[in-house]
Amino acid sequence: MSTTTEPPYDVVDPATEQVLATVEMSGVAETDAAVAVAVRAFETWRSVAPADRARLLRRFADQVDAHLEELAQLEVAGAGHTINNARWEAGNVRDVLTYYSAAPERLFGRQIPVAGGVDITFKEPLGVVGVIVPWNFPMPIAGWGLAPALAAGNTVVLKPAEYTPLTALRLGELALDAGLPPGVLTILPGRGAVVGERLVQHPDVRKIVFTGSTGVGKGVMRGCADQVKRVTLELGGKSSNIIFDDCDLEQAAASAPSAVFDNAGQDCCARSRILVQRNVYDRFLELLEPVVKGFRVEDPRSESAQMGPLISRRQWQTVSSYVPDDAPVAFRGTAPQGPGFWFAPTVLTPDVGDRAFTDEIFGPVVSVVPFDDEADAVRLANSGPYGLSGSLWTRDIGRALRVSRAVEAGNLSVNSHSSVRYSTPFGGFKQSGLGRELGPDALDSFTDVKNVFLSTEG
Repeated sequence: MSTTTEPPYDVVDPATEQVLATVEMSGVAETDAAVAVAVRAFETWRSVAPADRARLLRRFADQVDAHLEELAQLEVAGAGHTINNARWEAGNVRDVLTYYSAAPERLFGRQIPVAGGVDITFKEPLGVVGVIVPWNFPMPIAGWGLAPALAAGNTVVLKPAEYTPLTALRLGELALDAGLPPGVLTILPGRGAVVGERLVQHPDVRKIVFTGSTGVGKGVMRGCADQVKRVTLELGGKSSNIIFDDCDLEQAAASAPSAVFDNAGQDCCARSRILVQRNVYDRFLELLEPVVKGFRVEDPRSESAQMGPLISRRQWQTVSSYVPDDAPVAFRGTAPQGPGFWFAPTVLTPDVGDRAFTDEIFGPVVSVVPFDDEADAVRLANSGPYGLSGSLWTRDIGRALRVSRAVEAGNLSVNSHSSVRYSTPFGGFKQSGLGRELGPDALDSFTDVKNVFLSTEG
């Protein structure tokens, strides 16, 4: 029997609207208890020999690999991701754990030359880390937070999103099966306003890792400021896909839909505004139309599906508000009818002041807008508060470098849409976030540098 006063939550399959599971929601008391256990576990986990901590993380990765299809099917059912995407996501958790399993033995300090003795530094773990995970990529983003935190010697209390707790709960079980001591990784389902807020406020939680909207992220940052609590934020985006007239236009048009419609556009990195040089604008739209209309929006369990449903009825209503009856729709794709939160891929040709061009829609809606020259493209790409990701297409290497340096975004791709790799840093400029996840940089945000001077005189 649950002791929490919070009502349970029905997890719904967004493709069928059927209830998959009912999950107990933790309250403040359960959160405090979980943090207390994590505090105690920290004292032993931080002392585990680096090679042994690494070995446990590799065993955790092996457990994820052994249950990859199970995790993928859970993500399809709980989040509406296509099965091929979900398999990649489960594999990403495995790969991120494997990558950071090398870290415990490589958390190097330094010896700094000084007079009168020897000066050395240590990278010390922080303590308990609260990881607050969104619903759009529940598995990978959980892995991005927990793996480097654990590798650095911290313990983790992870709160999954209300919509999508199932894979996180399973990962918690697999961690125990791999031999991680109880309390090192705790999965705590609950509402953001209850569990998330308590993790932010709790004095024994030394760092928060939050992925979500910029509005909520600002509140998290304010809460952490009261305790000078460390924080990593990965927030909103309104990324641009810049098409110059000298690029391979056919390839650029063929790849553009997947860059925005993947995961039904519910991606902070979605290239949701396409900027096209004016003299090839009409031709680009001609090439884009058949690709959008052929984009396969299907049952996400189907091997051929390229896109599934939106996460919820509420999200469907939000996305729909950006496409009113008088919206400048250039063309649409198709989507299933009947149960499920389906939304057809939609291409708009709005003015640059239109909210569809400026706001993060978080759905399969893209704005295509012309630009005149390189400076105009950069101006449009940098308009607005976000700076997370983006792409640009050109055969001119000088232009590629100039524009890459000029666009205010943390992750850019040239002649591709690949900007997230577990071995390279990921994060945003401006109001798209604070700090970096993944790659070697992430470990620095889970440790404090301690300086020790050893006198050799007297």
